[in-house]
Amino acid sequence: MLEGNKAFSGFSVNDLPKAKEFYGKTLGLNVYNDEQMPDLLNLEINKDNIILIYPKPNHTPATFTILNFPVQSVEETVDELTARGVKFIIYNLDEIKTNEKGILKSDGNGPTIAWFNDPAGNILSIIEQHMQ
Repeated sequence: MLEGNKAFSGFSVNDLPKAKEFYGKTLGLNVYNDEQMPDLLNLEINKDNIILIYPKPNHTPATFTILNFPVQSVEETVDELTARGVKFIIYNLDEIKTNEKGILKSDGNGPTIAWFNDPAGNILSIIEQHMQ
């Protein structure tokens, strides 16, 4: 019934202009107002992957990672995003310990990854994947 459907995901924010600035300027992604629903934003990851960003006055940040961005080098990307003002989350928990830059290095059982928040408090990550 739903196979072949062009499903898409979305997430809420509490301030659409801040989200547009962060995703567009800070992260360098293509963000634009939705033509059919002008009070919403489209976050274009690529031509086949557009994510809806919608305002929600009583927004509560997600307590899980809402977007994972595969990158060639987490270390280099953390440095670049830090220079653009992104603050990475430092974890010092029994199950997750990041370094001083916010990077969890692969121990062979998982990927090298770093997490950060958008202005609405949602959790995003960059995750190292060696791309062809």
